[in-house]
Amino acid sequence: MGTLIQPKSTRQSEKFVPAPQLCTRPWRHRYNIDVTAPSRLQRVLDQLRLYEHPLLSFSARQKGEGVEVIIQFKKPPVPVHDYYFELHPRDLDHSQFEWSFQRQFYDCLHDYLIEMFTRTPQNRVERQRENL
Repeated sequence: MGTLIQPKSTRQSEKFVPAPQLCTRPWRHRYNIDVTAPSRLQRVLDQLRLYEHPLLSFSARQKGEGVEVIIQFKKPPVPVHDYYFELHPRDLDHSQFEWSFQRQFYDCLHDYLIEMFTRTPQNRVERQRENL
């Protein structure tokens, strides 16, 4: 049988000093990276440049530590409002920003177009008044 290795006896004067820990995956802590507001704005502007629409224009501006995205109708035949939505710093700094931005952007485009309705089936009082 093999020999047993017995641990060294420790003396009171010896203190345990842990080895320095090296981070082998720095990307895991991306949320701790100090990202300044102008670079967040630039990141959104870079994404918006990837989208073209014949009826809508897109822009963004800094809003505190976040970014506000603006959707506007290019040449509306009737007056319509502009649509604004805010991107928070945690979303802008996320490693999956491009994917989450696209999802939120499409959701907001949908909301914007729905808000342009002047009449919907939910307008019961108006429908009764106009015999619809």
